[in-house]
Amino acid sequence: MASLIEELIVTLEKEYDIYKELIPIAENKTKIIVKNDLKALQDITDQEQLIIDQINALERKREEVVTNMGTVISKDPKTLHISIIIQILDKQPKEQKRLSEIHDNLKKTIQRLVEINNHNKSLIQQSLEMIEFNMNFIQSTRMSPGNHSYTKGASQMDMSSLQTGMFDAKQ
Repeated sequence: MASLIEELIVTLEKEYDIYKELIPIAENKTKIIVKNDLKALQDITDQEQLIIDQINALERKREEVVTNMGTVISKDPKTLHISIIIQILDKQPKEQKRLSEIHDNLKKTIQRLVEINNHNKSLIQQSLEMIEFNMNFIQSTRMSPGNHSYTKGASQMDMSSLQTGMFDAKQ
């Protein structure tokens, strides 16, 4: 069991280190979104994906370790959370403290990432709303006939301007 606890702690520490790497990337992503730099946004998203792949691999390893721990202590691995493992370690204060610290650090770091990502999501949503507004505005100005001034032939409309839309649906 001791080696499983050590393996769990090491895995969580690696996850924590990787999550810490994501914070400056997510903060940089905010700046890129504000600048509306689509190329840089794609690059940073690709970079994030590589890091997320590493986190997923560590998560699988963590789940495997917890499953093994559940087998050793005869508990259902699905109900065996880190906080419960911390309580189980009451006779091993050194490991209990390390696991508790890394658990707290991970929670704080992930919460910070959630905040940054929610902010980025809000910025992207606002950007999409602005794009939709602009498209609707452009479409409405292109769809309206003439220049809205009355002339001698005001009752006649220029039908060619009514037939041009924003997109060519024939393609």
